Amino acid sequence: MTDWTQVVDTHGAVGRVPVLLEQVEREETPESWEKLWDRLCLHGETVSAASFAALPRLAALAPASPQALELAGAIVRGTLRHPHGETLLARCPHEIARLRELVDQQLRTRPADYNRLFGDLLAFAGQYHWSACLEDFTDDFYTVSCPHCEAEVTISVGDYGCYSAIRDWERGDIERRGLRPVPAEELRDPGRWMHVTAVRDGRQRLAEGIRHVFGRAECPVCGSVFGIAEAYTDANLPPALEIF
Repeated sequence: MTDWTQVVDTHGAVGRVPVLLEQVEREETPESWEKLWDRLCLHGETVSAASFAALPRLAALAPASPQALELAGAIVRGTLRHPHGETLLARCPHEIARLRELVDQQLRTRPADYNRLFGDLLAFAGQYHWSACLEDFTDDFYTVSCPHCEAEVTISVGDYGCYSAIRDWERGDIERRGLRPVPAEELRDPGRWMHVTAVRDGRQRLAEGIRHVFGRAECPVCGSVFGIAEAYTDANLPPALEIF
């Protein structure tokens, strides 16, 4: 049982969140949801202890409430932005599993906001860094360090090409090298289930982008070949909860 007098929201206050939750549980209105977002996910990204404490009640609402599912997704996306986010999230594993299932069901309907929901799915699976960076592979760029010479390498996946390069702020991306996408049958988790989900839902651009991001790149400086996903994960994700 949550002692809401001890749990602060994004404004550093206590006691407001349970009142707002009761309001949306009785009758959902745009005003009540706006106030709840303000207290649980300020500006769509700042979370607090109250945000994670609210997840079980949001999960209970989510099967019939798109607003609750969206807010829960936004909260979990912010896990790494809270110093105790992973610990707080670990207190409700069953609710997180249920929310992940609900998002997956929504993805199967191929909704207009597919990319946002796919990012929520990644967050519910503990893939917070991919949730934050994966878009639609129209124009995606990632910066990684070569694990061999530590050169800063730009990885491009999108309409401008799929390559590794050195970014020069005057000349653009120079010394380009084509990426080496991994064959679909050789993908391993989490790339495997990400790819399977995208293919299942007919998102071919997303599926091909995942094959490139989980493939290999050549460093333009030293010529060594390295795994892109591993280099990006090492740079962006501390030890984290992962649920497959």
